[in-house]
Parts: sequence; C-alpha cells; structure tokens
Amino acid sequence: MTLDQLRIFLEVAAREHVTRAAEALNLTQSAVSAAISALEARHAVILFNRVGRRIELTEAGKLFVPEARAVLERAQTAEHVLADLGGSASGILRIHASQTVASYWLPARLVSYHERFPRVDLRLTVGNTQSAAEAVLTGAAELAVVEGEVFLAGLKRRKVAEDRLVLVVGSRHPWADGRKIRSSDLLETNWIMREQGSGTRSAFEAQLFNLGIEPQSLSVVLEMPSNEAAMAAVEAGLSATVLSSRAASSHSFSGRLHIADFPMPLRQFSAIFHGERHVTRALRAMLDLLNEPAPAEPSAKSAPDA
Repeated sequence: MTLDQLRIFLEVAAREHVTRAAEALNLTQSAVSAAISALEARHAVILFNRVGRRIELTEAGKLFVPEARAVLERAQTAEHVLADLGGSASGILRIHASQTVASYWLPARLVSYHERFPRVDLRLTVGNTQSAAEAVLTGAAELAVVEGEVFLAGLKRRKVAEDRLVLVVGSRHPWADGRKIRSSDLLETNWIMREQGSGTRSAFEAQLFNLGIEPQSLSVVLEMPSNEAAMAAVEAGLSATVLSSRAASSHSFSGRLHIADFPMPLRQFSAIFHGERHVTRALRAMLDLLNEPAPAEPSAKSAPDA
C-alpha cells in the first residue's frame, strides 16, 4: 500500500467518479483505475461497486475511508516536522476558523502572515466553532481560530482578541426606534438564530442563562448557517438576532439594520491548537502574529451606533 494509492482512493471515494477524480488529481483515468484495482487486489477486498457507468463505496470502502484519511494526515504531519527542522517557516499550515473570525477579523492577518512567510502554504477552511475545534482534535488542522468556548481535552487555547455581541433588528422592527430593551422583552419577539455549534449562538445562550431565561423559551422561527443569512432574514422581517458587532457594523451604518439598546457581553476570539502535537515554526509564527494588534483595528468594547 502506498500513500499515492490512499490519496487516489480518497479522491474517488469523495467524488464517486473515476474521471472526475483523475481530473482533480491531474492523472489519467487509467492510472486512477489501476491504483484502485491494485489496492483491492493486494488486500483481497472490494472497495467500490460498479453500478452501470457509476461507482459507489461498498461497506468495506466506507469503513476504510477514515483509516486512509488518518494515515495521510499522519504522513502530512511527519512531513511538516521534517520541513520544520530544516529552517525557517515553510510547508502547509491548515487553519479552520469560525465564520465571524474568518469574515471580519482573520483576513488581514493572513495577508500579513503571507507577506512575512511566503514559503508557507496557508489553507483556510470556514465552519463554526465546534467544527473548527474538532478539526484540530482530529489532526485535520493545525490551528483553529474561533469566537466560541471550546471544551475538548487535549486542546490548548490562547486569547487573541475581544469582540462584542449586539442585538440586531431590521428597520421595521419596533426596537429600531432606540428604546431601551428589558430582559423580559426578549420573550416578546421572534428570533433568527445561528446554527447549533456556532460560537455566536453559544455566547448568546450563555447570556440568557445569566439573565434567568431559558433559551428554549425564545420564539425561534429560523436557524441560519451564516451571519449574512441571519442579517438578510432580519432585514426582511420583524425578527431579531444576535451577531458580532463586526458583522453588523457595515449594515447598521447603511440604515438597513439597527442595533437595539440592550447590553450584550464581550467575548474572546481564541487560537486553538493541540497540546500534544509538534508546534511547527509555521504554527508558532502564526500564533505570535495573531497576538499583534492590527493597524486601525476597531475596538470591540463599544458597539457601533445604530
């Protein structure tokens, strides 16, 4: 079994199509088919069913996918360690970030990092706090940058910035007039919420608990997978949502959204890495850069005006 065979197997498994996998790998279709056939013959197992002109994973193939992926990730980690021992920061740095961080805080820092360390290939994946932390835990990423709390054994956490949540409504909502909102008022409106696993949602639910309000008591009419989708839904109706002040600021300045007069807590942006894995030069350099203040970084300690 070779690493190339594993790479080909995973690409075919992901696409369930030999030709498309060959195109993605920049290989010929015959080379891809030969690699799969050699893997199956060597171990006397059928990994794919051929159904007409398409293929699909067998049960054995499905069981083999996580094992093959784990082997490749360990091989990549070993490659990173060797590259790291050779000198300055280089190689691949895989970063998973939650949406608010990836959209409004991290991009300028990635540009700065690339200018300083051009030999490092940065690969960013955007999800939510939970998926980003799990990627570090499993080895799919060296670093996660998130806005939510993370409670997974083996992970280390460093605070890199602060962010304030704000309560946001559209221009037709009664709260858009600047009135002071009481805790009891939160039960009197419909809500657009981010999905489960979102750091924004977790922080808001923690605030509700502090106020003596069960999150389940809110009237949640929609769950949205991104800040932009939540803002678009709020603009279009009479619901409220909670977002990062960084996400809401450009919309509130244009008058499409209004920040309601209700105090919301500060929260932390955190860098998460695995405490038991080798910290490469590339990762160490990124951790140092994330702690540097960015030029013209807006303060999170006060919300933008409505």
